[in-house]
Amino acid sequence: MTDDSFWTLPPDRVVRGSMGHCDLTVLLPPFDVDAGVLPANDPARAAEFAASLGIVDEILQDLGPRPVRDVPPYTDTRSDLDIVHAAAWGHVLGFSGPALADNGDDTPLLSEARVLRERYPDARIVGRVHFHGGADHTEDLVWLPDGALFHATGWPGDDPFEVTGDPAVIAAALGVPAGTLEDLGLDEEDPADIEWSGFAALALGKADPWGKNHLEITAFRVRHSEFATSRMEELYFVGG
Repeated sequence: MTDDSFWTLPPDRVVRGSMGHCDLTVLLPPFDVDAGVLPANDPARAAEFAASLGIVDEILQDLGPRPVRDVPPYTDTRSDLDIVHAAAWGHVLGFSGPALADNGDDTPLLSEARVLRERYPDARIVGRVHFHGGADHTEDLVWLPDGALFHATGWPGDDPFEVTGDPAVIAAALGVPAGTLEDLGLDEEDPADIEWSGFAALALGKADPWGKNHLEITAFRVRHSEFATSRMEELYFVGG
């Protein structure tokens, strides 16, 4: 272990690969809220939410507010991977962190969503994760309060690509017109050719807080769990 964490690599070790969107959102009723009228982030509730996730072992430091539009940030060294972002905008909870990314060996987004499903049974849970490390790997998820689940993970444009659930069922429950699904290219026969993050965004609709100019989120330095740290060492570094 190094610097009070489970890392076996020094803080200045250069990271390989990068995150695109890497967000997990818990949308509690009412679902038709507009992100433009969400209340300011509550840092105390944000810390509570981040600490409740299985990938986070402990919150070490509150680094203060950041614009949501700047998340996820560019990661340069191993120490950057200890920084996560979380927010509680009223009844909308958000989290972004590098330990949600994967290369196909695991499904960290789905694992976290399972725990959140039990904690927030009335919520609509949406996740979008994109990791680039020579090739792209994505994991996207929509989980509705009635139990309907859509989950897609794999290498866009290539196999293997796994899809669980029927996007048409989710779309019907959300009241999304069939034409909108066609516009997203969901009529493609090969799921690896579909940009599933766009489908996940439909589940948030106007409530989607990510990328908004007016919202702030809190940055935290954390100690990730031992398992999450081990997975990140394999994902973000070459040669260990």
